[in-house]
Amino acid sequence: MQRAIVQWKCTGLSEGDADMRIDGVPLAKLLDEYERQCRISNEIVAAHSLDDVGKHPGYRSGAASLRWMLIHMVEETARHAGHLDTIRELVDGEKGCY
Repeated sequence: MQRAIVQWKCTGLSEGDADMRIDGVPLAKLLDEYERQCRISNEIVAAHSLDDVGKHPGYRSGAASLRWMLIHMVEETARHAGHLDTIRELVDGEKGCY
């Protein structure tokens, strides 16, 4: 998500190296890659105004403001966390605190 929203859409960088398959990849490597992507995204965000618009011609949302992209990333993260919470509830029958 870091790469897709901030790096591709904001800067217009190529998505050619994207690989979302994780079968057989050790957790430590996945976490290292996630942290690396976060650092790159943080550098991009720090170098731009929240009102700057994206440069990726392949996505309609690529022309959105960086502010919109960051809010969208929060929404997507919350949505995926909710999906995981629902799966967890189905597995163990426990409900969250709220």
